[in-house]
Amino acid sequence: MNHSVPPKFLLSIIIPVYNEEKNIEPLIKKLVAVSSQYSYEILFIDDGSTDRTTDAIKKIATTNHAIKLISFTRNFGHQMAQTAGYEKAQGDCVVTIDADLQDPPQLIDDLIEQWRKGFKIVYARREKRNDSWFKRCTAYFFYRVINFLSDTPIPEDIGDFRLLDRSVVQFLNMLPERSRFLRGLVAWAGFSSTHISFIRSKRHTGQTHYPLTRMINFALDGITSFSTKPLKLASYAGFLTSTIGIIGIIYALYRRFFLPHEYWVTGWTALFVAVMFFGGIQLLTIGIIGEYIGKMYQEIQRRPQFLIKETVNVS
Repeated sequence: MNHSVPPKFLLSIIIPVYNEEKNIEPLIKKLVAVSSQYSYEILFIDDGSTDRTTDAIKKIATTNHAIKLISFTRNFGHQMAQTAGYEKAQGDCVVTIDADLQDPPQLIDDLIEQWRKGFKIVYARREKRNDSWFKRCTAYFFYRVINFLSDTPIPEDIGDFRLLDRSVVQFLNMLPERSRFLRGLVAWAGFSSTHISFIRSKRHTGQTHYPLTRMINFALDGITSFSTKPLKLASYAGFLTSTIGIIGIIYALYRRFFLPHEYWVTGWTALFVAVMFFGGIQLLTIGIIGEYIGKMYQEIQRRPQFLIKETVNVS
């Protein structure tokens, strides 16, 4: 691989946070213990927390200027928090990690080791995860469904714990799109990549910020950002239902004109089933088209991806 790592490099660590007050101190202790052997910066992106998360970060940032804070005016979402981090990070390599301590900070050394070998992207793959049965099942189906529908293969069982070379970060910062699914964008570029495996721990404290509704929206963003297959499937469904409808019309006309009159009397069941079936297909198709139109609408508006309320130790 044509890739050289400078003997002295800057490591940037990006942590999106939302109501993680109790996790900040133990997380920083572990991150500093790992990062102190390098030149480093730790960027916390506060995504509109309503607890004392920012106060906890500011308190530590006063004594360690490598701890930095970017605070949003409101909750703009996890992907926007990562986007802000990539824009502000100065490192030769950039690591993203969540604040819940499910992803072990000590693995950063292993990520850097693979980066030194020449890989531009180093993923941390979840070999096993200590989450609820529901969480594991939905995550399993999420990656399989999105890869079935997506035109760009996305590594399975991989979250947002990863290392990116500076060149990959610069590429992401140049992309014009505003609705971002970063797991897909990172894979789409085609930079050299590898992964390390780990066992994901339970959340340190607090509750997950990704309930079922957010997971569904996240999956829809991923699918509609990287594939037009849902539109094709909607077209196929329309063709199939039209064919069934034509067959039904021919059958109805046949019964009407060629069978005795008593055979023409039908109950309401067939009519009810037909209306519900065709109505469901129509609503599903309209919903799929609406998702794509909504993304186009967001792009046309050209609103800022996020608004920054305050920064600490960020030049």
